[in-house]
Amino acid sequence: METILKSSKDNKIVKQNIKLVDGLFTPSDASDIVNSVLDVKINHHKLKRLSITEGNSKDLCEYDNGRITELIDAKLDAKSFFSDAKLKGKKLKIEGTISISIQD
Repeated sequence: METILKSSKDNKIVKQNIKLVDGLFTPSDASDIVNSVLDVKINHHKLKRLSITEGNSKDLCEYDNGRITELIDAKLDAKSFFSDAKLKGKKLKIEGTISISIQD
């Protein structure tokens, strides 16, 4: 992982970029990487939803349900994409950077 730190004039960190993935992968390896990230995000939202609804079963948590659905749909789309690349004998390039910045 490569981390780039940017500082403000008073030497406090205001932005950080973390390079998580960068390279060529077989469709199988790419699928493992992407599915792992998506699974973590899905589980995060499920735990958040559980925390919010604990003790209040009438809370619909529509935002979290919607985000979970989006991520599950993304997994299905990715599965098709990886299958197509595998059938064509292609490699896949993945570049993934997370950018974090302090907001007022």
